[in-house]
Amino acid sequence: MASVNKVILVGNLGKDPEVRHLEGGVAVARFSLATSETFKDKNGQKQERTEWHNIVLWRGLAEVAEKYLRKGQSVYIEGKIRSNNYQDKEGVQRYSTEIVADNMTMLGGRSDNGNGNSGNYQEQPATAQASGNFGGGSASSQGNASAFQNDEPDDLPF
Repeated sequence: MASVNKVILVGNLGKDPEVRHLEGGVAVARFSLATSETFKDKNGQKQERTEWHNIVLWRGLAEVAEKYLRKGQSVYIEGKIRSNNYQDKEGVQRYSTEIVADNMTMLGGRSDNGNGNSGNYQEQPATAQASGNFGGGSASSQGNASAFQNDEPDDLPF
């Protein structure tokens, strides 16, 4: 059976993209993206949790990021999770997880130039557009779900 590795994020840049040009002129951009969710804790108090994601863009997307993306801007990212492991200089095994984007849409937000431009950019032509379904994950994928309450009512309409 086929497997799926697809990530959809909407968040704000934590810093300006860092862009490098590899041999042969291939551009690669890296930046952090913050996503936040609100929930009620076991005492009924509203809480906010922010997750930081390491985003990697290649080639044309990297060049767009270099030219237009700035800290604080809101962006839609579609891509794949990639895990890496390596040994640092001291010989310690390190692990990192990043999102390799193949689609990016600038949503606006804070920017230095104030023009508020937004645009949709893809690394490769897509066969279908995103469905727009931004539903959340199951409670089991949210870590310690027993300590949090869902804002959804328990009454089902059927």
